[in-house]
Amino acid sequence: MPSIQSTLGEEEGIAEELAESQQQISIAEFFEKNKHMLGFDSGARALVTAVKEAVDNALDATEEAGILPDIYVEIDDAGDYYTLVVEDNGPGITKEQVPKVFGKLLYGSRFHAREQSRGQQGIGISAAVLYSQLTSGKPAKITSRTKGSAEAEYFELIIDTDENEPEIQHAETTSWDRTHGTRIELEMEGNMRARSQLLKYIKHTAVVNPHARITFEEPSMDEPRQFERATDQLPAETEEIRPHPHGVELGTVLKMLAETDSHSVSGFVQSEFTRVGKKTADSIVDNFRDRHFGREAAWRAPRSHDEADVARAVQQAVANKGAEATNAFADEVANAVAARDRVAHSELREIVADAAEIGDDHGVTFGATVRENAIGAAWDELTADRTSDLYQLVDAATTTRKDDEAIDGLAERLAKRFEKGRERDRATHSELRKYVDRAADQTEEYDDATFGETARENVVTELWSVMVTVPDEVPKVRDLAEDRDAASDLLEAMRETDIISPPTNCLSPITADLVEAGLKKEYDADFYAASTRDADVHGGDPFIVEAGIAYGGDLEADGQADVLRFANRVPLVYQRGACATTDVVKSIGWRNYNLSQPGGSGIPNGPAVIMVHVASTNVPFTSESKDAVANVPEIEDEIELAIREAARELKSYLNKRKSLEKRKKKQNVIASILPKMAEKVAEVTDNDEPQYDDALARIMNNVLVEREREDGRVRLVVENHTDTNESPDITDIVTAEPSNLSDGATAVDMDGEWFVKWSPTVPSGEEAVLEYEVSAEASFDLSVEGIEDPKLTLNQ
Repeated sequence: MPSIQSTLGEEEGIAEELAESQQQISIAEFFEKNKHMLGFDSGARALVTAVKEAVDNALDATEEAGILPDIYVEIDDAGDYYTLVVEDNGPGITKEQVPKVFGKLLYGSRFHAREQSRGQQGIGISAAVLYSQLTSGKPAKITSRTKGSAEAEYFELIIDTDENEPEIQHAETTSWDRTHGTRIELEMEGNMRARSQLLKYIKHTAVVNPHARITFEEPSMDEPRQFERATDQLPAETEEIRPHPHGVELGTVLKMLAETDSHSVSGFVQSEFTRVGKKTADSIVDNFRDRHFGREAAWRAPRSHDEADVARAVQQAVANKGAEATNAFADEVANAVAARDRVAHSELREIVADAAEIGDDHGVTFGATVRENAIGAAWDELTADRTSDLYQLVDAATTTRKDDEAIDGLAERLAKRFEKGRERDRATHSELRKYVDRAADQTEEYDDATFGETARENVVTELWSVMVTVPDEVPKVRDLAEDRDAASDLLEAMRETDIISPPTNCLSPITADLVEAGLKKEYDADFYAASTRDADVHGGDPFIVEAGIAYGGDLEADGQADVLRFANRVPLVYQRGACATTDVVKSIGWRNYNLSQPGGSGIPNGPAVIMVHVASTNVPFTSESKDAVANVPEIEDEIELAIREAARELKSYLNKRKSLEKRKKKQNVIASILPKMAEKVAEVTDNDEPQYDDALARIMNNVLVEREREDGRVRLVVENHTDTNESPDITDIVTAEPSNLSDGATAVDMDGEWFVKWSPTVPSGEEAVLEYEVSAEASFDLSVEGIEDPKLTLNQ
């Protein structure tokens, strides 16, 4: 039975009929049928995604205006649907722009901008509006008031999916208690099964945006929960940058070549790329010449006794210029050649051109034809014995175990390759490698000698190092735009050139200090550490990776550590298993950092939070919903390095804590034994029990702080029995006013109690004394900070 496809052509006009049924659809219509691609694939997730998109917009708006964000998020159960309200204190949106921002997909200002931002495609908030109207049939309600306006603008709108255009159902000017900002209200189908993800999203947003205050309210809460800001410091402002030459793709280069106003390659790379100045552009152009034209082999100049051969050859090539002028010209060429260690064809051309000027002294002209003849004659002399020249290069590149016959055989065959190769002994690097491989294969076949991969690479490197870049004029930009192969050579030349990393003013990392501040604000732990890596580049886009770790305290001790994933200050809530961050966390050997990791791989167990933030001008997400970072090797490497930096601090902390626990246990044992020993000594000697507090400090190598009082004089003695200098902060709280304080001490009256403070530095094996007087009866309370409890012995 024939297939349907095989019979389509039998009906006249079928192609025309099929053509009539084909039509273009709008992006809004596409996502209307594929809303799962944007994160609206279920009622629970849709609610989280809508909150995320609205909060992201609010944070972007406030930060761009230099306003500390104050954001209100409310979810209410409206019966058949849920109502989402998000308000911000941003600069507001103009009346003309409100419908486009909320009612048109792919409408935004950041798509072509190379700078860090939460959103770039202009899909997020309009997608939430689209989902709302699809599931509830109700319009989005938007209120916006620009700074300085007397009233706010109110809109009710939906998206015309056929045209991807906003359809305004109602608009009016209204009053609003906010002086500036934007409010969006959406009714949508949803459920609160993702309540924990919602709360996590808000909490994680507060962690990674410590400058924001967020108020969150949902149906199960008795009162709103407020996440206070930890800093008044706004993120650093970003600046748009041009693409970096490392990592751009061929199609992009071809498009840039076609659209640039530059005419030369040097001008093109300087004007269209970042970090390319004149010197770097020259290097790129030279590398392009190497790939496009190939390098020229430079041959050893004749030694002094052979100079006459070059002069004689030039003399014979010149005719009708007179003997005196001809001899002077030939000697000038021969002397210039002999003055160089090696000479390539293009260099010989320069030598002959310079020597030709001597004709002015003799009243003759050495024209183009004469010069070409002279170049040919001198070049024949230079290349007359390529084999001996190549022998020295091959010998230098290979091991001493290669015998002379094998080296000579390879050199001779390489000489033939150059002789039969391109004009003027030119070759690209790949062509040179073919020369060496072919010559080595023949030498192995006929001379029974072995040239392995390493030896061949060494010979190629040695030969390439004595070949020179040609001075040929490179093609103009308009020609490169139409020549894919030449453009590919330019792309490779840019990648090979050493170019400093892109500027980081296009990025706004959280910084290690604020990563710690964010974690401390939302997680009650015993230990915090953070790291911020230097900028790296992927695909022409710079990126920075930051990591933070919190451990202990009130964190959940059972089960796996909590992994927080962020991109451009936005929490990634879903698709944890598909994210590069998760893969890297799993691949690290956490046992090396004193965390439990059953099986030696996977998320570690224990009371820990591990956070990773990727900041980039173009974060490579796995899908349009932007829930997971793609597995890009450069980014994965930086994620691992950032995590390990913070994890090393955790390891040091846990090792120290373990050591202190052992020390405390030992001290408790000794402390329980010493009283019994003192009692036994007193019993045996029939004397009073000896004091043993000092002994405990010496045995444990502790810092001893003890108070002595006599006739109103108080002495605080600090004895350092450790092996390092110690700088404790000592405060003696006294209920009567102290006087005659020793140098370095201060006394502060606090509601009838005096805080006598002192911060001595006590070298190992030495002591320091604080003295003061108290005239009246007083009580004391001693506080010592800066020394861990297991290393401190107090005797009050």
